[in-house]
Order: sequence, then C-alpha cells, then structure tokens
Amino acid sequence: MLIGGAVLVAGLLGGCASSPPGGVQVIDRNQSAYMREPLRRGRYLVRPGDTLYSIAFRFGWDWKTLAVHNGIGAPYLLRPGDYIRFDGPLKGETSRQTASAAPRPRAPVQPVTKPSPPPSPPPVSKPSPAAVARPSVPPTPSRPPASRSATAWTWPTAGTMVGRFAPNGSLNKGIDIAGELGQPVFAASDGMVVYAGSGLRGYGELLIIKHDDVYVSAYGHNRRLLVREGQQVKAGQTIAEMGSTGTDRVKLHFEIRRQGKPVDPLQYLPRR
Repeated sequence: MLIGGAVLVAGLLGGCASSPPGGVQVIDRNQSAYMREPLRRGRYLVRPGDTLYSIAFRFGWDWKTLAVHNGIGAPYLLRPGDYIRFDGPLKGETSRQTASAAPRPRAPVQPVTKPSPPPSPPPVSKPSPAAVARPSVPPTPSRPPASRSATAWTWPTAGTMVGRFAPNGSLNKGIDIAGELGQPVFAASDGMVVYAGSGLRGYGELLIIKHDDVYVSAYGHNRRLLVREGQQVKAGQTIAEMGSTGTDRVKLHFEIRRQGKPVDPLQYLPRR
C-alpha cells in the first residue's frame, strides 16, 4: 500500500533540496494547503495527527481518489511513517489505455442460410379520418439527480463577511466571517469529523467535516475545538469557538469542497 525508502525532504515553499539515491521526492508538511490543482509529484511522509482527509485537503485531492491511488481501503487509517504517493498515473489509467489499444477479437463467422420469403401481408383497409392516430409525443426526459441542495446547508456562524471566495489561483478558497472571540461555530450540515487539529499551515485550529462521498467542509482559525475526530455531528451543532489562531484577527474561515475542489460557499448557503 505504502512505499518507503531513501527520501529527499523538499520544502516546496522555499526549502533546500538535493537528489537522493533513486530520485524519490518527499513533500514537506509545511506545503501550502491552498492548491490550485491536485499535486501530481512526489510523496508525503505521514506524521502524527495526519489523516487521509487532511492530506487530501492540503494537497487539493479528492480523498476517495487519493485513497484509491495509494491502495488504501476503509476505514482509511494511516500510520506515522507511511508514505502517500502523488506521482504516477492514477489507478486504472494504464489499463484503460492498454484496453483501448488492444485489437478487438473477431466474432466467429456463422453459416448463412437463405431465408424463406415472408408471407404476403393481409389486405389493409384505409382508415377513416377519425381513426387516424395522432403522432406520438416523445416522453419528457427525466432530470438528472440534483447535487446536494443549498437547503441542506446552514450558516456556520453569525457575523459580517469580510472575505469572499476568489477562484483562479487566489489564496481565498472560502469565505471569512468576522465575529467575537469565543462565539459559537456551527456545523454547516450533517456529517462526521474527519480532522481536528492545527497541522495545516494557514488554518490555525481547524475542523474538517465529511458530509458524504462528494462534499467536505472546513472551519479554520478557531480558538477551541469542541468535537473530536470520528464524531458524528448535526447541522447547527456547536463544534468550535471562534478565534484568531493562524491569522491576524478574530474570524472564521469556512470552505466547502466538492470532490476535493473548493467551491463558492455562497452558492450553497441560504441567503440571509
């Protein structure tokens, strides 16, 4: 599942580098969590406090894809000293290319017999004008299943929004809500806490909640965390106290990620 060996510790934000035997590159845990695209090179050394979800969140991956890429199955537990791979083709990519390039076997040739002539159709009487059928109307196509609706989300805290989602490489992959020190932070939807700690640079005391196989939400800069990893939470439940850890003012940094990619929370939260 996981790979060890001689390694190079390379801080991508300005660390020193040298080439080890075998050329294996290991990514520093201080790598920025704000990734434009999933990291596709190197490997990460698992440290105490890391989870599959926090590593996926930090490096821009969907947690399910990262698990499959590394051969990790449920319950997705990691041990300090393990390695998480980002390089190489995604699992199944090579097999799909090989299958498309392989020649298709020919179907066996069946003997052909001359069919007997069809029987003559019975005479058809001309229908009266009243009996002429109207052209059939094609059925209305069914709508595709909707994604998680905005009504499934609630605001994670009260206060004034001081930072908006800004895509295209900007550092803000969520929204920032200013408030009072210690005011409650709420779970924005039902789910399970999959990370609780301060191991992600730039987020301070952080919570990550997994809502389903598609969505996770993140709550950063808290003063105190009130839930633990593995705990089930309900929408509106108090999960933390607002703070200023990892930043210069009291605020909550809130993100929603869909299959690992940050999305604008205002497209999911109810208007207020």
